[in-house]
Amino acid sequence: MKTILHIDSSARPGRSDTQAHGSHSRRLSAKFVESWLATRPNDTVIYRDVGTNPPTPVTGDWIHAAFTKPDDREDWMHQVLTESDELVDELLRADVIVAGVPMYNFGMPAQMKAWIENIVRVGKTFGFDRLRDGLPYWPMVTGEKSIVVLSARGDFGYDPGGRVAHLNHVENGVFAPLEYIGITDQHRAAIEYDEFGDDRTAQSITDAEAKVANIITELLIRHTDTSTVAGAA
Repeated sequence: MKTILHIDSSARPGRSDTQAHGSHSRRLSAKFVESWLATRPNDTVIYRDVGTNPPTPVTGDWIHAAFTKPDDREDWMHQVLTESDELVDELLRADVIVAGVPMYNFGMPAQMKAWIENIVRVGKTFGFDRLRDGLPYWPMVTGEKSIVVLSARGDFGYDPGGRVAHLNHVENGVFAPLEYIGITDQHRAAIEYDEFGDDRTAQSITDAEAKVANIITELLIRHTDTSTVAGAA
């Protein structure tokens, strides 16, 4: 069995295919999970809606606690890190992280950034030793994990090579810190033209859903033991 960590970070409730003014990124992430489970119905899905229930932002107390050795932490430090511990545990359990991350002002929502700040943890997901030869930092997340970022934006041309690709800080804003902690298999798809609401929007939705289907096919090959596929002998 595999575990999918499904994250939504849009402030919009609902999905655009089931609710007027619903979220396109929620639509894509839900379709990913539905399609995955159609092939692997016994896999586990952990759902985390940071869009409506954002993690607590990092504070000075959080930093103090995180950088204190576990054996030296006081009770209040363990309490401050309780939510972060839960988020890290979910991440470590997952084989595939699929995240719906819309573009807000060229970057990810603050709620998603708060999730990232809570899971990039010294001693938990990355190591640090100032006396270490070479770089003092190293990734601690092991295993063949994959990250899939499914986005949406009002304008167009944000994909690599596009006319405004240099303004897009969504996908790389997620990929970079996750690569830093050891998750390097990266995939992306996005719906564009949302502010136009015309045929271009509809075509972009069709194209993004087709790309999601292709990503699923690729990841099923990467992560599937053929003996566990629905209908396999």
